[in-house]
Amino acid sequence: MEDCEWVLVKEPTDRDIWSPSLKNGEESSSSRPLEIRFNEAAKHWTDALPIGNGRLGAMIWGGVSSEILNLNEDTLWTGTPGDYTKPEAPKSLAEVRKLVDNGQYAEATEAAVQLTDNSPDVYQLLGDIKLEFDDSHGTFQEEKYERVLDLDTATVKVNYSVGDVEFAREYFASNPDQVIAAKVSANKPGCPGKRKPPKVDANDNPKGIQFTAILDLQISGGSDNLQVLDNRRFRVEHCDWAIILLVASSSFNGPFIKPADSKRDPKSECSSMLNSIKKFSYSELYARHLDDYQKLFHRVSLQLSKSSDSVAKESGRVSTADRVKSFKTDEDPSLVELLFQYGRYLLIACSRPGTQPANLQGIWNCMLEPPWDCAPHLNINLQMNYWPALSCNLKECQEPLYDYTTSLSLSGCKTAKVNYEASGWVAHQVSDIWAKTSPDRGQAVWALWQMGGAWICTHLWEHYTYTLDKAFLANKTYPLLEGCTSFLLDWLIEGRGGYLETNPSTSPEHAFIAPDGKAASVSYSSTMDMSIIKEVFSDIVSAAEVLGKSDDDLIKRVLKAQPHLCPTRIARDGSIMEWAQDFEDPEIHHRHVSHLFGLFPGHTIGVRGTPALCKAADYTLYKRGEEGPGWSTTWKTALWARLHNSEHAYRMVKHLFDLVDPDHEANFEGGLYSNLFTAHPPFQIDANFGFSAAVAEMLVQSTMRDLYLLPALPRDKWPNGCVKGLKARGGVTVSICWNEGDLHEFGLWSNGRTTTKRLHYRGRSIATKILTGKVYTFNKQLNCVKTYALF
Repeated sequence: MEDCEWVLVKEPTDRDIWSPSLKNGEESSSSRPLEIRFNEAAKHWTDALPIGNGRLGAMIWGGVSSEILNLNEDTLWTGTPGDYTKPEAPKSLAEVRKLVDNGQYAEATEAAVQLTDNSPDVYQLLGDIKLEFDDSHGTFQEEKYERVLDLDTATVKVNYSVGDVEFAREYFASNPDQVIAAKVSANKPGCPGKRKPPKVDANDNPKGIQFTAILDLQISGGSDNLQVLDNRRFRVEHCDWAIILLVASSSFNGPFIKPADSKRDPKSECSSMLNSIKKFSYSELYARHLDDYQKLFHRVSLQLSKSSDSVAKESGRVSTADRVKSFKTDEDPSLVELLFQYGRYLLIACSRPGTQPANLQGIWNCMLEPPWDCAPHLNINLQMNYWPALSCNLKECQEPLYDYTTSLSLSGCKTAKVNYEASGWVAHQVSDIWAKTSPDRGQAVWALWQMGGAWICTHLWEHYTYTLDKAFLANKTYPLLEGCTSFLLDWLIEGRGGYLETNPSTSPEHAFIAPDGKAASVSYSSTMDMSIIKEVFSDIVSAAEVLGKSDDDLIKRVLKAQPHLCPTRIARDGSIMEWAQDFEDPEIHHRHVSHLFGLFPGHTIGVRGTPALCKAADYTLYKRGEEGPGWSTTWKTALWARLHNSEHAYRMVKHLFDLVDPDHEANFEGGLYSNLFTAHPPFQIDANFGFSAAVAEMLVQSTMRDLYLLPALPRDKWPNGCVKGLKARGGVTVSICWNEGDLHEFGLWSNGRTTTKRLHYRGRSIATKILTGKVYTFNKQLNCVKTYALF
């Protein structure tokens, strides 16, 4: 039964719908497998290979004599539901505002600490699976060892030989069956090994989240080949294969229910899951996993090449780490393809409907005290995690963010009312599984920032612009936008020059030198504050138009407030001002580029509508420099792409390909670990997602009315290529092929509604109507040359 082969007949995905007449990109794709490859076992956690099903995750080390799987379950956090209010905050707020009004910014910065609260809780690990093999494995043939993550199948495979025996291990995490599965086999019978289970510490009076993990072991030859050692280990002998199935569950029942009051029984849930799984063979489990995963992953393809007649060089046994090392010289486009698709793979693996949102490390963590608590940071990191969800055709993977936003809105109503005497809801710079909405503990420069929830709300409107899902807009997006907007209207106060101000205000994690020469971080109306508020106000006005709510009192208040929002200003040196005043910047190469939010991911700065601001944004990026953590690098890539500056966008792409040494990671800024995890350092997953989104932005940009084709294509670096299945605003799917740096053909279709798009390519523009259910092929003159039915 275990040796049978399944043949899957799959439904076509978006990448399959349209085919170009030019095949240069596709013909070479088969020689460029989407694999992350090692020729040795992991020595560091960032050498291990990640698998995940959205909720459960594992890191595969691939040791020969001793294998380790680090395990995670996305609800395992410290703590219990919290009170995210501070009754004395309004008095402190009045004091801070007065100091800001008097121009005493350093004093305001010091006083603002009174508005901060407690640190978030901490994401934990589930445990480890350890497999030990007999002494003969110490003599394996190193030259035949390989450990590979295949992105096409979401499977890790480890292969090695001991004498004339070939061993194979296979690992995957199934979403439909909620299991981590592994198969260990050999091509000759009778290969012994044993498993060491993780330690479990019991607590007779638990207050925190409780959890259960059950491991099921199936072996060839039956139980006669299995022994129990010291009640802690299994020993397996004389079998051809072993299958390991791991299920896990916790007592977490939402952010507002104390774990002690939870009615969930994780042990019972695990037993039930395992019983349902056992009706499937391993091959059936694997087939179900493939079908589920590939329906998402296969929606988008990307092929890049340097010349029209080139065939990608055979990677053979070259490790991915070595390919990263050589990128500075060979600039292999297929490595860009791999990292682009890796971001999509990771999002599928760590964020699925019903799971927690991707945290600072996705779902993968091996520490009790991980960096920055693995907590969702709302001043760039959580949002960047979801930048590729819509453009890269993974809309379902963003659902956990929407659900999480609902939880934040419930906590945030209390924080807004008590701390700021405001209506609506607010969330600050950092949160956790308990939907913390109060400020972080510590200095105001990072802890005091009221725009976290507002930024997330822009994702909700973007969901509509890409999907045109009016029911989602009405039932999910609009209520959250209403609450967010209500808070922002109350938070804005009348200020200088007739403008509405935010006070206190910070530009995330960045300080300035006040006119009196003192260092400070708290002032009023930072550019990022105002940019996010403008975006939210524009979003809710547009949403109200769609839903027929334009006459609502809230919308009238927004329309009245909009002309009084402080405009984005240009500094004396020609850059975008980061604060409301042209303060001295003591760290011009700071990692955050918050004052460019309006350019990306926002829409208040654009090449067609605001050329002067675009010129200032260009200089701002030049002034900021290229150095910074991984997420800063990918944000800058997207910003340069929005400016249609292909040269600088590509420079930032290239900048990321810097192999980080885990033993000396403090010497690095940004870069990639050997498993292609992106580095701050240490590891933060946001840049993996930011990279995918930025590459998509280089190839396709859109508004509800406009579609820009290859706006930031580095023609000398990727002169030939084809991308299929990207999404554009207005419910349109886009596939493009180009040759020798010039557009060849592109296909457009919509399965939502008929739409009119203005197409733009290298100075040429044309309006076209896209009827729902039809596929349109256009040539480089933007003329439609072929149409056919989508279904």
